[in-house]
Amino acid sequence: MEKKKLLLMVPMLHQGGFERVCVETARILKERRGDQIDVEISLFSDEDINYDIKGLTVINLNIPARDGKIAKAKNVLARVRAVRKLKKSHGYDYCYSFGSTANLINALTRGQGKTLVGLRSQIDLANKKQIRFFAGRADKVVCCSGEIKRQLKERYGITNTSLLYNPISDTKIREKAKDKITDFPFPETPVEKIFVSLGREDDFKGYWHLIKAFSLVHEKDRETRLLIVGEGTFAPYQKLAQDLGILDAVSFPGVRKNPFPYLARCGVYVTTSNIEGFPNALLEAMALGLPVISTDCRTGPSEILCETMQEGHVREVKDEAYGVLIPDMDNRPDFDAGNLTEDDRVLAGALTSMLENPEKREHYAAQSLKRVQTYSPESYAGNLMQILQSLD
Repeated sequence: MEKKKLLLMVPMLHQGGFERVCVETARILKERRGDQIDVEISLFSDEDINYDIKGLTVINLNIPARDGKIAKAKNVLARVRAVRKLKKSHGYDYCYSFGSTANLINALTRGQGKTLVGLRSQIDLANKKQIRFFAGRADKVVCCSGEIKRQLKERYGITNTSLLYNPISDTKIREKAKDKITDFPFPETPVEKIFVSLGREDDFKGYWHLIKAFSLVHEKDRETRLLIVGEGTFAPYQKLAQDLGILDAVSFPGVRKNPFPYLARCGVYVTTSNIEGFPNALLEAMALGLPVISTDCRTGPSEILCETMQEGHVREVKDEAYGVLIPDMDNRPDFDAGNLTEDDRVLAGALTSMLENPEKREHYAAQSLKRVQTYSPESYAGNLMQILQSLD
């Protein structure tokens, strides 16, 4: 049987969840379905690639983002011409895009091969016209959470959808976590007293809540520490930590190509986002056996931490099957150190409960390792191949 050809389209490979999934998709299919399908990745820009693309076929179209309405319009036209030419010359059977800018170009160049667009977060669902355009021109809309799939049907009547959870290679993550690091900020602190979160500086991550809640925990236990690993200066967050008197107990080491050795030296992973699609970082922490606490934001975390998909959201802290869920928190940035809200206090209570109960930590550490098996690369490869073959 002749091998099929798949193009994965992504704007860049700098940093972010869908960028990681794009690279993982290419690698997983190459390693596990290489006898059935050839995979290539196209980029609009290869600037600051932050992911391991060794051994993968990556095509740089060299049409980076530009500022200004006129420049952006010209960019769209240039990208359409380049992608249309690429699709025609390479004869792809399927073209699967990640991120709204790649989805736009994929939809506009529909014709050569089946078109798949990925919708990966609540942000993607906000633009009604854009959603309808993507779905109308796509052969398949790929959703990374059941909640996104449900909302597409209920809010927009879109049914040409498939659910495909993100893959997690727990063995590779644990292997990468063995790399030696020399700049861990809290080498003398007991592991169980270090809280950690992974993500770029962005308001939807809710890190001001995490810092304020941590200040309440640190007030009771001066050995506790907080580590936030991700891209950004985090200047307002550092100022908040300073105003709260905990700057020496909080560290922002910046983006790391391999963040796993940092995660592995921490005791509890915390997600405070109010918007997620399917939080890769949460599963990566679980692959390292970290017990986790997460907001029950609109999509993602509850599908990972609960035994079955839930209707509605938690209104109080709940110990679920695979981790602890807390209610979604106020999404308005608040860097006033004198304003500690009920949201902050609820989160602080969840942090304290995990800190002070070793049996609870051990239980959820084991549950984390168990849960990640659901999202194995082999399962992902099989599910994606089924979606592609359904379009033939």
